[in-house]
Amino acid sequence: MIDPRAIVDPSARIADDVEIGPFSIIGADVEIGEGTVVGPHVIIRGPTKIGKHNKIFQFSSIGEECQDKKYAGEPTTLSIGDHNVIREACTFHRGTIQDNGHTQVGSHNLFMVNVHVAHDCVIGDHGIFANDTNMAGHVKVGDWAILGGSTQVHQFCQIGAHSMCGAGTVVLKDIPAYIMSLGYPAQPHGINSEGLKRRGFNADSISLLRNAYKTIYRKGLTLAEALEILHPIALEDDAVAVLVNSLESATRGIIR
Repeated sequence: MIDPRAIVDPSARIADDVEIGPFSIIGADVEIGEGTVVGPHVIIRGPTKIGKHNKIFQFSSIGEECQDKKYAGEPTTLSIGDHNVIREACTFHRGTIQDNGHTQVGSHNLFMVNVHVAHDCVIGDHGIFANDTNMAGHVKVGDWAILGGSTQVHQFCQIGAHSMCGAGTVVLKDIPAYIMSLGYPAQPHGINSEGLKRRGFNADSISLLRNAYKTIYRKGLTLAEALEILHPIALEDDAVAVLVNSLESATRGIIR
């Protein structure tokens, strides 16, 4: 299953059924789980752990040293979950000791052509990252988020679960869960209600989230005042609780 033209370090731990294409290079301290397919001309450096049934397309660079000027060769890590599709020319970098030394990618994500995941990012599950999307260092992205083509995310920003960024969005502040955003800088444009319907959210929860959006963005309240109104609702509805948690965990302020 390993093309004879590939170069695989003897210390790499490769499951028996992993496919590795011609001219790919698998470095030391790399682990690749069963069912994963690595295309041609892919470079994977360690310490990197890749889970099961991933598909990595040509010219991707996985587990390379980060671009942070403070990085001095420390043995930082990258982990990738299961069932991810990583298309052509994607770059995923390992972490830095200035954070927790680890870049983490979840499962069931689609990374389209030329997506960059920088050092110390934490990416959830079931996300879609369209072509030329760049996430700077220390970015956190929640489950089911969709980042449109050429979305640019500033370092340390957080993008909440089930949120959606339109093409060309520049994210300079945190995006709460469920929010649709667009522009430079990103501006809020309502709740991602269509996405929530497709994922099985009930009508009552979606209605509560729409009202929560109005509380945050339409009533001229400070975030603290909005949270005071939303806390009792969050105790009764899990979806609103996720929204409140994303608001309370914001570190760069939220988009307005």
